[in-house]
Amino acid sequence: MSVTLSRPWLDFDLGAEMPVLSFTLNRPGFVTARRILWREVRNADLTPDLDVADWLAGELAPRGGQDAPCFLTSRDVSAFEVAEAVVDDVTATAVATVGLSNAERIGTRMAYDPDSFGTINVALRLSAGLTQAALVETLAIVAQARTTAVIELGHQLPTGIATGTGTDCIAVAAPSGDTVFAGMHTAIGVAAGRAVYDAVRAGGAYWMKHVRRGAA
Repeated sequence: MSVTLSRPWLDFDLGAEMPVLSFTLNRPGFVTARRILWREVRNADLTPDLDVADWLAGELAPRGGQDAPCFLTSRDVSAFEVAEAVVDDVTATAVATVGLSNAERIGTRMAYDPDSFGTINVALRLSAGLTQAALVETLAIVAQARTTAVIELGHQLPTGIATGTGTDCIAVAAPSGDTVFAGMHTAIGVAAGRAVYDAVRAGGAYWMKHVRRGAA
């Protein structure tokens, strides 16, 4: 595995082709991929008349990245965080970029200037071989860990403490296997939760301290 920065791209090489579950724009759902990508954009670049899916496909093609789930973010991709956790024989590696300029509290919605949108993008790679059901459960663990980290940042909104942003995205990857469960009592769930929590908490703390006013 490796993480390579080449702005406006961030490349998380998974080390081998494997199942990936995400809700990215270009390759949502269950796919097979060797890497997960980030593409940094300026919100002003995504004009109302732009077909973002076609534009992204055109950006990915020269990099041979059409098969890679790709996050879009207005966050400076050089501000990525990597965290690893090992529990029993399971290794979890999380890569996250964290911007909170369009933060929300769950169950509420605020009015935002589209030019100020940020996002939290999290990719997780597990060493354990999982079934599709376990990948789904892992995605839920990632969402819980991300939300916990954001709540603990204490980012106060008019609607309450922020729990995420309106444009968050997650991708989870693991080799195919026969492991069915990945909940909080399992080594998989503990490792995944710890790695994601640490990466998002670190990225969020940096944003709160250095970027909070007027940036993604």
